[in-house]
Formats: sequence, structure tokens, C-alpha cells
Amino acid sequence: MICIDYFYQLLSRREYSAYELIKKAKEKGFEQNDITEALQELQSKEYQSDTRLVESMISSYQGKYGKSVIKRKCREKGINADVFEQIWESQAESEEPGELDDLKAKVMRKYKIDDFFSIEPKTKRQLWNYLQYRGFNPSELLIQWQREQEEAVE
Repeated sequence: MICIDYFYQLLSRREYSAYELIKKAKEKGFEQNDITEALQELQSKEYQSDTRLVESMISSYQGKYGKSVIKRKCREKGINADVFEQIWESQAESEEPGELDDLKAKVMRKYKIDDFFSIEPKTKRQLWNYLQYRGFNPSELLIQWQREQEEAVE
């Protein structure tokens, strides 16, 4: 099997970053020149694209995880932080308000929260840890949700 065929086989199942493809090809025992040529051909035909991979990761993880977790997952795939930031900013511009409504509903159910102004300290710590673990900025989200609650009351 030649390197390009191996890459086609891999990419037929799911998206891979260039770093992942190079790593897999080296493990398989292909020469560096063959790997480079095959990867350039795939990228010229747009069969492999790191930007497309980042876009799909952001869209699939957004709402479940925050920016820092998604960025870490991209970094694990060998994607440059600048590429991630550029795509994150372009998608943040087109983001609709209320993108985190599902997360808010889940948090309200999980911690039995009716009012974001009167959360017990223990519950607030648990909520803080929950949001932080998933890569969100808890203080920003809580302030945003309090503002939404104020607007709903008015």
C-alpha cells in the first residue's frame, strides 16, 4: 500500500489533522518524502484541511464545552493555536445569542436552580466547578444568566 492510499483509507472514516496523518504514516513505516507528497496532494484537492477540522470540532463541541477545552482538544490534534483563535473569532461573530440556552436549562435542572440571584453557596461551588471543568468561564456565564433573568422580570 502506498502512502496516499493509506491516507484515503483513513480520511474515508473521519477527519484527521495533518499532524495526525503524519504521525500515523510514520508509525506505518512510510518515508518522509512520500508522506509530504501525499499530504500536499490531499490538501491541494481539499480532502484534508485543518481549518475544516477545527470548524467541525467547534460546532460539535460548542454548548457542551467551553473555549479552553475545545482549544485543548485541537492542540492535542496538532492544530496551531493561531488557526484555532482565527476560526473561533469568525464563528463567534456569526454566533446567535442564546447559544448557551441548552446548557442553562441543563444546569437549572441538575442543580434545581430557579433563581440565579439566590443560589446557595454549596450549589454555587458545585455549579462553578461543573462549568469550569467543561472549559467555560463561570463568572461570565453566571453574570450573563443573571442579566437575562433581570430582563425577563422587567
